[in-house]
Amino acid sequence: MASHLCSSQSSLFHDRHSLLTSFSSSSSLFHFEVINVAFSPKRFTLQSKTFPHPNTHAPQQDTDSHDPDANSPSLRKNRIWVNPNSLRATQLLKKSSNARFSSLARLAESLDSCNFSEQPVSTILKSLGDKVSQRDAVHILDKMVNPENAPFVLEYFLNMIEPTRDEEVVILYNVTLKVFRKYRNFEGAEKLFDEMLQRGVKPDNITFSTVINCARMSGLPQKAVELFEKMPGFGCEPDGITCSAMVYAYAVTDNFDMALNLYARAKAEKWRLEAVTFSALIKMFGVLRNYDECLNVYYEMKVRGMKPNVVTYNTLLGGMLRAEKPWQAKIIHKEMKSYEVSPDLITYAYLLRIYAKGQYSDDALGVYEEMKGNKMNLSVDLYNVLLAMCADAGCIDEAVEIFEDMKSSRTCQPDSRTFSSLITVFACAGKVSEAEGMLDEMIQSGFRPTIFVMTSLAKCYGTAKRTEDVVKIFKQLLDLGITPDDRFCCCLLNVMTQISKDELGKITDCIEKANTKLGSVVRYLVEKQESGIDFRKEASELLNSTDAEVKKPLCNCLIDLCVYLNVLNIARELLDLGMSLEIYIDIQSRTQNQWSLHLKKLSVGAAMTALHVWLNDLSKALELGDDFPPLLGINTGQGKHKYSENGLASVFGSHLKELNAPFHEAPNKAGWFLGSKEAAKSWLESRGSTESIADLNSQVSGVPTMALQYQ
Repeated sequence: MASHLCSSQSSLFHDRHSLLTSFSSSSSLFHFEVINVAFSPKRFTLQSKTFPHPNTHAPQQDTDSHDPDANSPSLRKNRIWVNPNSLRATQLLKKSSNARFSSLARLAESLDSCNFSEQPVSTILKSLGDKVSQRDAVHILDKMVNPENAPFVLEYFLNMIEPTRDEEVVILYNVTLKVFRKYRNFEGAEKLFDEMLQRGVKPDNITFSTVINCARMSGLPQKAVELFEKMPGFGCEPDGITCSAMVYAYAVTDNFDMALNLYARAKAEKWRLEAVTFSALIKMFGVLRNYDECLNVYYEMKVRGMKPNVVTYNTLLGGMLRAEKPWQAKIIHKEMKSYEVSPDLITYAYLLRIYAKGQYSDDALGVYEEMKGNKMNLSVDLYNVLLAMCADAGCIDEAVEIFEDMKSSRTCQPDSRTFSSLITVFACAGKVSEAEGMLDEMIQSGFRPTIFVMTSLAKCYGTAKRTEDVVKIFKQLLDLGITPDDRFCCCLLNVMTQISKDELGKITDCIEKANTKLGSVVRYLVEKQESGIDFRKEASELLNSTDAEVKKPLCNCLIDLCVYLNVLNIARELLDLGMSLEIYIDIQSRTQNQWSLHLKKLSVGAAMTALHVWLNDLSKALELGDDFPPLLGINTGQGKHKYSENGLASVFGSHLKELNAPFHEAPNKAGWFLGSKEAAKSWLESRGSTESIADLNSQVSGVPTMALQYQ
């Protein structure tokens, strides 16, 4: 058996449509016919097969969807019978169109490789002779990949062929523009497009589609928009393929209305969209903070059978980071692995930030180990994200290991934030010597302690009941010229709930120096209301003057101090003030089926006080004959404290048992204590009149109350 190349395409050049079909873009299929010669006693048969156009210069994105003419019907395949006994068989094969095209392809390679100037180009083209067909010209230009020489070739053919019809000129320009698109050379394409207009040649849909996609692929979406909006002025109606490219262009240029309109049409008319377009849409919906639509676009992409690439996943994970949806990020990460898409550094960075922010410590540490396994270098910022998470989650051993990895790496060294996180890790765990040692290392490394570092150290000394050291830290803070902020003052209030009552005056003095209004309120509480101030007015002015993000922590800490000092009436007054100022929202809720108490994000003292108020409200409702719902519940949240086995749920479980209250942990609702209508009414009746909850500090002791406020 022997194989030869030939083609029978000459009949396809009778009109403009067939010409465009034969010489579609570099991304479409170019048809060769491989002639398989099957011998038999009397004859042999030639059968054709189709092979892709071998264009190594065309970018991967340059697919069929970029060219309106790419979806034209396939070239006609012919079966040719040749008498094997005929002496003309060899001559017929030599004269086939395939032999001609092979020669033209070699000529195109010569044109690509020669010095870009008119003279060498003309020398090569003269080998074609005086009679150059339109078909040969189009074939040569279609094969070229050098945008520097293509304009010279075009000019030569325009002068040599002297086409009589406008359509023929447009075709030559279009196929030349595709050379620039292959090379992503928009500057050259734009220059040729302008020359086309100056010559009075009217562009068609293929012209605009080619130049628009060249702009898009060259990273110039605004240019694509400008060209797209010129099309109606030339009587060109954009087709679905061109509009598909514009979904991306409008999305990345923040023209969201047009992008949304075109995307709606794309879905309705089932246009083909590329992975890069879906990524742009996901990013666009992320900017619009429509994170559900980000996911919808992702799933639409999968429904269409398109495999997301790493850029798509990174864009989607960026949206999940802003949406604060770590559970969704886990699903996406798992799907990414199932598609065998390899994460890059951006992927890992997003995952670390998402998991760290969502307190998914095991997942974050798993990503870190995966990065180490792939020998990927972390930046100082990513190391600090991990260490800050370890500080929040109480991962002490892991933090130390990461810190040592960081110091031994060749890419980065610890900075001020790094040391701050390590000191926080040790301080919150009550490891005084380790925290002090890290402070020394920080100073030796040339970094000055920050307000965050001093706050952590004060908390550490308070946990160890080392009051004098807390006072020393406060003085050092002032010596460093750092003004104590509200968070530092909250820390001092928390310290007061852990030290001996005989030493409260030392911390009160510090608070007064840091914040006069707060000092006045605290002294009123410590001295058993002997100062004669209007407490509610003073507390209201204090809370109103506090930054919004610190209002709840400050109010929580003040209530904790009231519980510690056993001034429960003031604790209730502070809780009521917090609700009137909308610091605490929706602590109680009532529906037809359930009355509930919501204690998440409250400190232990504030939560206990809210429980006391709620129970009193239930007793009053019983006295008034109100109809109770079938179920009553207390929601404490399901988290446990990061530095101990205790959490709000644990504290409440013990306290409810002590009260013999009919609320028990729900087996299918973590963090909920539920009781029936009948049991609650019976218990409330047995209590008689409303009772105060005394000695709450016995329940609070041993639990870091301030930290529990963010559960």
